[in-house]
Amino acid sequence: MKIFFLDQSGKPGGAELCLIDIAKPYSHNALVGLFADGQFKDLLQQNHIPVEVLATQTIQVRKESSLAQGLKSLKQLAPLITKVIKKAREYDLIYANTQKALVVGALASFFSRRPLVYHLHDILSTEHFSQTNLRIAINLANRCASLVIANSQASKTAFLQAGGRSDIVEVVYNGFDPKIYQTEESDINQLQQELGLQGKFVVGHFSRLAPWKGQHILIDALAKCPPEVTVILVGDALFGEQDYVKQLHQQVADLGLENRVKFLGFRSDIPQLMAACNLVAHTSTSPEPFGRVIVEAMLCGKPVVAAKAGGVMELVEHGLNGFLVTPGEPQELAQVIITCLQETEITATIANNARTTASRRFDVATINQQIAQLLSHKF
Repeated sequence: MKIFFLDQSGKPGGAELCLIDIAKPYSHNALVGLFADGQFKDLLQQNHIPVEVLATQTIQVRKESSLAQGLKSLKQLAPLITKVIKKAREYDLIYANTQKALVVGALASFFSRRPLVYHLHDILSTEHFSQTNLRIAINLANRCASLVIANSQASKTAFLQAGGRSDIVEVVYNGFDPKIYQTEESDINQLQQELGLQGKFVVGHFSRLAPWKGQHILIDALAKCPPEVTVILVGDALFGEQDYVKQLHQQVADLGLENRVKFLGFRSDIPQLMAACNLVAHTSTSPEPFGRVIVEAMLCGKPVVAAKAGGVMELVEHGLNGFLVTPGEPQELAQVIITCLQETEITATIANNARTTASRRFDVATINQQIAQLLSHKF
């Protein structure tokens, strides 16, 4: 099957990393069309996946955009849509991996007479999207998509509650290659030495720096923990959230935690950094569609403490393969960190359970097989 994948981003977020795994089996017969240039294009090329940047200017419409802003962007989208329609005729299927890709892909599907798949990586609710954008996404999916792949039951439920058709949506979790998450002890020691983490109890947070990702909650929790607890924040602002980054630095200074919080920015050595942690924290204040970093930490054999909402609750069973805490509660989070610091045997058992569970449930070979079966069944 010749597949034309579409993605709006030049930056590698969770949806983009998932797309790499999905596109790999089809790479000899596929093309990934991007609406922006950037590091994601480089990652696709490194994985020998054909890629082309289709847009020459940034698409201004955002998740919270109004109808007027959306209509204004249509003129800007016209050359891109024309190009996508022309390309789509060379392929059997259009696979939209993001919401902007859905808008362009739906129009291309109509004019090129090619079926459309929409991979839903979001919880479609007013917490994250304007009412206008929600209506557009649901209507286009209902009218134009032959198949909607939701990345969790939580994403599927939100899609249905927003008015999505139940007969076109299926759940397929993100896939991972467990081998990537195996790190040599010598590499861990070297990394800890380089970052000055030796002798510390390291709590890692892996996400773009954004208010809803809740890094400020982890910093508040850190202030309630013993002095040997140190936090590393891996990631940076992506979508104009520099003010939040400044707030985080100010918060660290106000709490006197400069020696216990390290801002590492974007990094490519995520498995190695996770392996250098004693605990990985997920602190999103709004329901997470899936929670990619949670599974990655599990595959690294690390205990995870996660905010109890959305797709996260499909990944973590409290006290069995991780810890769940109420979103936005630093005191509760601090208590789990202290428990992991003190109860090392119990925590190690939970981390081992997590690795076993994640390896079994989210192996990329199994996930790709599920997607291939859905595609062959539908088309």
